[in-house]
Amino acid sequence: MKNIISKVILGSFVVGAVGMTSAQKIDAKAKKILDDITANYKSKKNSYFKFSFGSGLNGQVNKTEPGIYYTAGEKYKLKIMDTEQIFDGNKIYNINADDMEVTIAKPNGSATMFSPINYLSTYRNEYNVTYNGKKTVNGVNADFIKLTPVKANGIQYVYIFVDSAKKQMVKLEQHGSNKDVAVIAIKEYKENQDLDPNMFVFDKNKFKNYVITEL
Repeated sequence: MKNIISKVILGSFVVGAVGMTSAQKIDAKAKKILDDITANYKSKKNSYFKFSFGSGLNGQVNKTEPGIYYTAGEKYKLKIMDTEQIFDGNKIYNINADDMEVTIAKPNGSATMFSPINYLSTYRNEYNVTYNGKKTVNGVNADFIKLTPVKANGIQYVYIFVDSAKKQMVKLEQHGSNKDVAVIAIKEYKENQDLDPNMFVFDKNKFKNYVITEL
């Protein structure tokens, strides 16, 4: 399971960018819902998500683990089990406590970094978007939106479930072309907290016994 999580954090949610195309189709209702959520999140000083992360093969989730995610502007911190990822606005730090390894890299201009809410921006250029009605998810009567890549990018489709009344995401499902599936289900949401000033800072002194690789 740890290998699966590390793989997903490092790769499965990194979506290759594609250019605009006249073939792209975005449903007006779905667009308004996604834009309303985006505006809501952007209006906050910071946001916190507690979520369950599920992954599996052949479209079936076979195990879930808890995760937490903090974000303030472009910066974020993500943690699932013994794997942590920090983006300080300049570099991405992937920290694997189990293997005692840290990988440091600049974000790739042709890719979107992992985030429970990354599709709220990438959908505008990279996906056909359809509104699929209502569906009860975790007790919420959620709006169901489907994203399908305009061009092949390793993803078959993405499902986004939204609590439109609160303008918050409830659940995200990413289904890969290879039948892999990754799911984020939001369990708790907080905003505008007083965060530690060093929340998004990577301190090398805390990882003296780790193998640190800078790409």
